Amino acid sequence: MPAPNTPAQEDDTMGEIKHGIAWSDDYKLGNEKVDEQHRRLFELVSELVASCMEGHSAEKLRETLGFLIDYTIRHFNDEEALQLQFDYPDFGRHRELHEDFKKQVDGLVRSFRKSGCTEELSNNLNKIVVRWLVTHIQNEDKKIGDHIRSIRM
Repeated sequence: MPAPNTPAQEDDTMGEIKHGIAWSDDYKLGNEKVDEQHRRLFELVSELVASCMEGHSAEKLRETLGFLIDYTIRHFNDEEALQLQFDYPDFGRHRELHEDFKKQVDGLVRSFRKSGCTEELSNNLNKIVVRWLVTHIQNEDKKIGDHIRSIRM
């Protein structure tokens, strides 16, 4: 499993990360609390994907998955509070994106409870969670940071 704050393995032929996601300062929004939460989410997702791929015990996977879910919910609540604090104009749509993601994660949890950490689940963790997190931060959360900076200027 990758140690915290170390890059995840990359597949040179595909350019994709095999074990979760590596943090980059390119993902920073400029809000220290949110940036730190995003960095921690990257670590948790990487730990979960690596644990699944490396065949760790079901208890360890259940524990990591539970912590990831709880942390994600707290993060979404904090991020939504920040949006309300700065009167972010696209708050409703952004909140819907968070709710849709929670539903997708619920599906992954049901799959884990039913079958354990299968290769399909591991692939879906990478496909759904990792890609969603990167895409969401780059395309949606960056807009929040831009909005806050525009108000403060």
